[in-house]
Amino acid sequence: GGAGGQHACAVARQLGIQKILIHPFAGVLSAYGMGVADTVWEGSSPVSQVPLTRSNLASLNTQFEELVIQGTNLIESEGFSLDSIGVQRKLDLRYVGTETPITLVEPENGEYEQPFAEMHHQLYGYVREGRPIEILQCRVEVTGKTTDDPTIFKQSKDQDRRTGEGVKYSRVYFSGEFHDARVIERSNLIPGESIAGPTLILESIGTIWLEPGFDAILDENGNLFIIWNQSDEDRPSFSTESDPVSLEVFNNLFMSVAEQMGNVLRRTSVSTNIKERLDFSCAIFDQQGRLVANAPHIPVHLGAMGETVRAVLESHPRMQKGDVYVSNNPFRGGSHLPDITVVTPVFYSGTKPAFYVASRAHHADVGGITPGSIPSFSTSIEEEGILLDNVRLVTKGVFEEEIFRNLFSSGEHPARNLTDNLADLQAQIASNRAGVRLLEEMVERYSEDVVQSYMGHVRENASRQVREALLRIPDGTLTFEDSLDDGNPIRVSIQVDGDQAIVDFTDSGNEDPGNLNAPRAVVHSAVLYVFRCLVGEDIPLNEGCLNPIEIIVPERSLLDPSAGRAVVGGNVETSQRVVDVLLGAMGIAAASQGTMNNITFGDENFGYYETLAGGVGACEGYSGASAVHTHMTNTRVTDPEILETRHPVRLDQFTIRRGSGGGGQYQGGDGLIRQYRFLKALDVSILSQRRTVSPFGLFGGKGGQTGKNTWVLKNGQIKVLGPLCSFQAAEGDQLRIETPGGGGFGQDLD
Repeated sequence: GGAGGQHACAVARQLGIQKILIHPFAGVLSAYGMGVADTVWEGSSPVSQVPLTRSNLASLNTQFEELVIQGTNLIESEGFSLDSIGVQRKLDLRYVGTETPITLVEPENGEYEQPFAEMHHQLYGYVREGRPIEILQCRVEVTGKTTDDPTIFKQSKDQDRRTGEGVKYSRVYFSGEFHDARVIERSNLIPGESIAGPTLILESIGTIWLEPGFDAILDENGNLFIIWNQSDEDRPSFSTESDPVSLEVFNNLFMSVAEQMGNVLRRTSVSTNIKERLDFSCAIFDQQGRLVANAPHIPVHLGAMGETVRAVLESHPRMQKGDVYVSNNPFRGGSHLPDITVVTPVFYSGTKPAFYVASRAHHADVGGITPGSIPSFSTSIEEEGILLDNVRLVTKGVFEEEIFRNLFSSGEHPARNLTDNLADLQAQIASNRAGVRLLEEMVERYSEDVVQSYMGHVRENASRQVREALLRIPDGTLTFEDSLDDGNPIRVSIQVDGDQAIVDFTDSGNEDPGNLNAPRAVVHSAVLYVFRCLVGEDIPLNEGCLNPIEIIVPERSLLDPSAGRAVVGGNVETSQRVVDVLLGAMGIAAASQGTMNNITFGDENFGYYETLAGGVGACEGYSGASAVHTHMTNTRVTDPEILETRHPVRLDQFTIRRGSGGGGQYQGGDGLIRQYRFLKALDVSILSQRRTVSPFGLFGGKGGQTGKNTWVLKNGQIKVLGPLCSFQAAEGDQLRIETPGGGGFGQDLD
């Protein structure tokens, strides 16, 4: 569109891309690689998961030959001669007991074991010594090759016929000076003709500015290729000094690494929590373990992960390449025990790590007194599951399976499904491995000094953005108070002084005898999230956001419990209330539902966990959204089809809870209703809030309706449950959850 060509040229120069393709519709840009054109057919034949042995490989020859004949006949029918047809044989392989296969081209010597181990290590960062490999599928790829490039014409000999009379020119100011640029209609371009910059190419949907040093060639399909005639001197050179364009490039590069880590984690995991609900987070950290950038995952994870990374550094000062560490300790940067963090150091030029990558994922069960590891009435950390305190789980690329099994089988309440725990941990290791590889590629392209410098610049920019946001708040002290359903208060005082603030929770409540205690790292996550929300720019959430802010939290309190206290509810419930009081103090938004509505059920063989959405609090100019996850959670709810296929339940109702949002000039969002029917006897637990204390409204807006938990027995008896409850459901019993609505904002003018 309008500035498409100029943006394309800028991107090419900045990232070193030689060729850009602008399609003949909507100014769409895509990279284009030079090479021959191929016609490819791939066929496959499943194998009954047989071990990888010489005899089993020999037995597959018949299947391979049938696929080769089928593919060759098809490619020949497309007009390719036999001497232009190539054939590759492949196998899908995996370690026995794992989920994700690796496709390997047949080695020249026919020995797959070593290439498989090398590829597994490259993809996932570890190998499993002594674990047998199984064959899942044989594949054949048949390719017909042509030596011509059909998508782009060779440069026309008459390449500059647009000179002389009738050619239009325009004065264009660019790069500090005026240029005499030709003006050409795209519709008048001749396929194969080369147009040199500076040129303005006009089209119906916009204008393409072709800079000096770039050529444009139109192909027979109307695609316009912009080619940078770069020399070694033209290649992008990045300084360690910050500039706005490079800062934006690295902002997106860092976030992209975290996003791609998340894609790998989701693809390779097995549990519903990770694969379907997306209850995970990925991020990258600098040499000191400070958060640099993250994907837009779970806020309650991200602000705390830096403390976990630094705790790992403290416990393991002599890391080696290929090492991977795990932790879920809530008193050293963790959130609650089901959230397991996997930390991988990234080495480049030195003997010490240059960076770190980490992923935090909610495991379906890590032990504890109830299936799903979210007990309603835990009073100590031991009752909530297995605690992992900065354990090395991969040593120089070798997975320590015995250590894993010993850890997850230990204690009075071990994990219930080691297979899923193992698979999800390996998925996190694979995710981190992807991050390591991408950071290595980034350093190779831009240099370690530049990448290190821009990690600092990204944090400094976040700090600057938050300072500018604080300057928009009048100086003074802002206070607010709310309470949990049992009356335990959360109070905050925000003292704003220019571009700095002190956030003080000193008058908040005492330690909870149950599990609603929020670890200090979780409170920091909530503060980081709220002040990042004040920034209007699209910047990575990182620890630079907290540079202008001092956080005061009283020790041995609800928001900084003593070691050994139960904390599972503090992460999911109390964190939401901290966000509400911060936004309420600044008058930004009414309370959202203020709970994650945690539901767990299972038996001695499995545990399932999910959170439920609710209403969003309204704010100036906007009514709240209905039935969405808010603030410290950013997960999905499990699709009914997935839930019913994988677990012994049926959903009898899943609807918006109309009218549950608070009234006002701007309405609070509505909650939802989710009603389960159990198909077998199961242990059920609910950990929720806002069942007695309603979400508040602001500036005359009304509060949202409180939530409600109801157990409907198969004989028709109805039991209204409290916010924290556990029960043994019989086959045919139902559980009905009605989630809270958000508060309204402003006096209703009607």
